[in-house]
Amino acid sequence: MKFYFLLLYIITTLFVYAQNNLKIVKHLEGITVYDVCGDGQNIWAATNGNGVFAYSEKNQKWTNYSTMNNRLQIDFFYSIDASKDYVFAGSTDGIFILNKKRNNWSKRKFGKGGQLSNWIRSVKYDEIDNVAWIGRFKYLSKFDIKNRRFVDYDLTANGDEKTNTIKVIQVDGDSLVWFGTENGLHKYDKSRSLEEPGTVTFYDNSKNYFRGEGDAVSISAILIEQNYVWIGLDEFITKLKPEYNVGGVYRFDRRNEWLRFDVSSGLGGNGISDIVRTGNFLWVSLYQFSMNSKEQYGRGLALINRLTEEVIPLRESSLPTTVFAMHYDGKYIWFAADNGLYQLDLSNTFVSEIKNLQE
Repeated sequence: MKFYFLLLYIITTLFVYAQNNLKIVKHLEGITVYDVCGDGQNIWAATNGNGVFAYSEKNQKWTNYSTMNNRLQIDFFYSIDASKDYVFAGSTDGIFILNKKRNNWSKRKFGKGGQLSNWIRSVKYDEIDNVAWIGRFKYLSKFDIKNRRFVDYDLTANGDEKTNTIKVIQVDGDSLVWFGTENGLHKYDKSRSLEEPGTVTFYDNSKNYFRGEGDAVSISAILIEQNYVWIGLDEFITKLKPEYNVGGVYRFDRRNEWLRFDVSSGLGGNGISDIVRTGNFLWVSLYQFSMNSKEQYGRGLALINRLTEEVIPLRESSLPTTVFAMHYDGKYIWFAADNGLYQLDLSNTFVSEIKNLQE
């Protein structure tokens, strides 16, 4: 109990009273950053209208790839991931792949599904199989890097097209991949072909999955740990359908237990944009959907203690209110926001105290 109150005191002090002790650097001022990732040497950012940016942590230098310098054919990007040799950037007009050794981008568009299916909403590199999973507005694609081969898959479940709209992808060890859609979650067993019957388990809000809550479950974030899968949901409600997408964070024990965190638990909003883990804490970026304006409003960040299940709002004015995605590189958390890319140093004095208590 003393440990818990000491931990809570440090976190409260850190984010409420000790703002000057936080080491926050803001990059890409005024640019909307939709996604961020790292490859161990560089931080990569996908932006809305300004192309792709690379930040060398060693040299503390930014490089831009965009139409402004003739390094890319398009400037609107939605998702990004990177390996040692390649960068995979999802645009509104197909997938762009950077060969780092050649410093050359190639583009791939998909015929199946029409033009809208070339909106790449998520991309995830699988190091074990050396493939890139590409989540499209319609259909899933796999890029076999060694053989330079693309394969398309239709994940439609129960005749619902929204189950084939891929929003988020997460690799789970050496055997599983999770695909989050606008209405449900697919779990794929990599030991067999994705096209074989029985290789995919589908979770929606039927059979008491997600505790049977809401009319639909639109998946916005997935975080994997050994015993649990943490799943963030979109919030989308109207006066006619107040229970359509109710949002929240669910902790799934991989068998049958679903634990929900929402505004009643202390979150600042039920809409979830992303989840990232540092030690025993989950960082959750939040938004709220307005029934009246039909718009999303950023609600900042919150911590969830994995051990105590305590929710701690982060009331820190130096951090962005609207955060689309996050990346933790072992020292910094990077926040992709509506007005730039924020870099929070987790090696400073206060956060170091938290990290020591976690271990």
